[in-house]
Amino acid sequence: MEITSTTNGTTTTIALNGWLDTNSAPSFSAELEKLDPACEALVLDFTELEYISSAGLRSLVVAHKKVSGNLTIKNASPEVMQVLHMTGFDKRLNLA
Repeated sequence: MEITSTTNGTTTTIALNGWLDTNSAPSFSAELEKLDPACEALVLDFTELEYISSAGLRSLVVAHKKVSGNLTIKNASPEVMQVLHMTGFDKRLNLA
């Protein structure tokens, strides 16, 4: 998985490319650890995310807590949206 992070003011956008699964979740978690403490909002761009596993979902919970719930997921594919819907994440997270 490839991870690209950009910051604009107090908002950080992280774009994920590939699979967010058991193998790549630690890399995503490491990226979250690098967030500036001044970060008030996190946007996850899932344009290129092909798959998310339960390990990836756990990472989303960590990300959500890290920014006190100010997390938005944008451009999720129908396949990823289906997983978010089946697990109820679509009711807890902001989806754009």
